[in-house]
Amino acid sequence: FAGLADVSISGDIPVEGEITVPVGSRSPDEDYSTLDEPVKDTIMRDLKAVGKKFVHVMYPKKSSALLRDWDLWGPLVLCVSLALMLQGGSADSKDDGGPQFAEVFVIIWFGAVVITLNSKLLGGTISFFQSLCVLGYCIMPLTVAMLVCRLVLLAGSGTISFIIRLIVVVAMFGWSTLASTAFLADSQPPNRKGLVVYPIFLFYFVISWMILTFTPQ
Repeated sequence: FAGLADVSISGDIPVEGEITVPVGSRSPDEDYSTLDEPVKDTIMRDLKAVGKKFVHVMYPKKSSALLRDWDLWGPLVLCVSLALMLQGGSADSKDDGGPQFAEVFVIIWFGAVVITLNSKLLGGTISFFQSLCVLGYCIMPLTVAMLVCRLVLLAGSGTISFIIRLIVVVAMFGWSTLASTAFLADSQPPNRKGLVVYPIFLFYFVISWMILTFTPQ
């Protein structure tokens, strides 16, 4: 670099650029930081977010509300609640219902994972956890159906009781299927939507059949 020794920069040439950083500047991530936020405010904000997702499921329409801010807290609560209500035996009997809880828990989550993988293999644009979020939250109508069936069974298990439970389960099954497809429809190729809807139909049908055939011991 011997030739660079005679090169000089005139003081009249302005140096372009700005190297100073404003003292009051804030990055976008700092606006969403919860490190200094009270725990109560964080919990209440998360509960409100879960409640809004429940409202979107009860009034399903083509929206990205469940996809934009996904979480698995709501699906976990619904899954545990449904599994607990489907337990057949009491705690002091030989059939304590433990395996039934595990079976319901595994069926729900394994089925949701299989449907999500099927959606991704068919070219869906939705992410893995977004799909789990939607499928999990859309179990809410079936959870309500299970609660109603438990109350109806307290009055008896005759023909009228079965007809009432059948109507409730069928209605909630249709609600869950329509809600999930309403949220997931736009994320699939137009010529492959049927291949995605069919596994969702089977998924909620299996859960609905478990609810309809439930008889307390």
